[in-house]
Amino acid sequence: MEAAQFHKDLPLPDHIHNGDEQLFPNRIASFSKGLPHNSVGEVDLNAYNALLAALASGRPASFEVIPSGCPDPDRRLRFVNPLAGLAFDLEGADSHHLAMPPAPRFSSAETAGEMVELYWQALARDVPFSEYADSPLTQSAAAELSQLRGFRGPTLRGVVTPATLFRGFTAADLMGPYLSQFLLRAIPFGSQFVEPRLRATVAGLDYLTAFDDWLALQNGYAPLVTEQFEPVRRYIRHGRDLATWVHRDVLFQAYFNACLILLTPPEPADKATGGGIGAPLSPSNPYNQSLSQIGFGTLGAPYAATMVAEAATRALKAVWFQKWFVHRRLRPEEFGCSVHNARSGRPADHAIHPDLLNASVLNVVYAKHGSYLLPQAYPEGAPLHPAYGAGHATVAGACVTMLKALFDESFVIPNPVVAGPAGLSLTPYTGPDAGRLTVGGELNKLAANVALGRNFAGIHWRSDYTQSLRLGEAVAASVLQDHKRTFAEDFQGFAFTGFDGARIVV
Repeated sequence: MEAAQFHKDLPLPDHIHNGDEQLFPNRIASFSKGLPHNSVGEVDLNAYNALLAALASGRPASFEVIPSGCPDPDRRLRFVNPLAGLAFDLEGADSHHLAMPPAPRFSSAETAGEMVELYWQALARDVPFSEYADSPLTQSAAAELSQLRGFRGPTLRGVVTPATLFRGFTAADLMGPYLSQFLLRAIPFGSQFVEPRLRATVAGLDYLTAFDDWLALQNGYAPLVTEQFEPVRRYIRHGRDLATWVHRDVLFQAYFNACLILLTPPEPADKATGGGIGAPLSPSNPYNQSLSQIGFGTLGAPYAATMVAEAATRALKAVWFQKWFVHRRLRPEEFGCSVHNARSGRPADHAIHPDLLNASVLNVVYAKHGSYLLPQAYPEGAPLHPAYGAGHATVAGACVTMLKALFDESFVIPNPVVAGPAGLSLTPYTGPDAGRLTVGGELNKLAANVALGRNFAGIHWRSDYTQSLRLGEAVAASVLQDHKRTFAEDFQGFAFTGFDGARIVV
């Protein structure tokens, strides 16, 4: 009853958007994929207003009458689950009780910096992470991003380097290999195991770089082309592989895998996997001191595995409210049309920051593809829901927070590895920080890898990742808060390190 009363009495936060929807009457700064568009890619305003009316009504029938740009129902793309944002919950905070700050504005220097980064990520998809230091492409990317006043990615003493390029914002993201150890290890699955190599997509294949193809997709036509795959499975070695991994994953898959790796002790006799790492439970777990009991349904192994999935479904409700009912931020592929129109001299109202329009990366993209559209890793481009916040990143924030609260974050991961440039083998990681890769740090890196893998695909912004991790953290904390109130154990609370480095006790 106390837990229920706590949530009942929570005040509603202010949900503040960036104002772009009102500032641009032609809606070029808002998500509109799937609606009818004109020949220069601007949305039909009657259709956009019908979407707004459906969202305001909250009635399923209202969504059925929104005009589509695709008259063929067999090829028509459909909006992804707007009503999930209106769902209430019986555990943790309701979706509308958690807020995100406004997204960067369409015309801002920060959006320009994010878009420049996305163009470089698209160009560098096939550069192995292990070769970033020597690749002219990644060196050029780091040099240009260093010059942008609005770029918010990590730096070393204010300079973007190949060692910081396309990485996350926590301190651990800059340590060790680009990939988290949890994406490279075999996953113990009871008496079975799941090997971590993936079905890799063919290098060099990018999509939606021709304007007619781009426009058909914005109008809601499902693409007729499909992905092409290599005949050999590989360890994740570069941005394209990471984008492929996050294209087909179950949303909490990476964290459930990590949970199994953490729970399973090492087994040197198991030549296929070597077992897991057997990390200790959190020092705050009351069963650490018990001589007669162990945790199971509460604060034990089954509890940990379940909490990963519980966090995921609540995170999706929270971020879907932000996507559809607050921000409606356009996808990078939509923004790419405004860049293309501006650089091509088409008549349209753009208001794009000069840091982007003058960026050298646009010349490189045009020379390769013949347009200024953002090259996409997926034939269908972005899914049909707004960009901000990001579903993958919010789930990452929530699930990683659960694992940091349940396991000993300071435990050092033994025998770290790194994938070779061909993705065919793993070798020991022997860098100077090899002995400092911890459970908490590699979980933070796992969240960044998954979230930024979507950026490598061209479908999300950096700020989608940074702010959505924090939203997911708040979701997990609200669920843990309910659990603490309802446990029978003598338990002082969950303790973990937040993404911003502060110690949090729930």
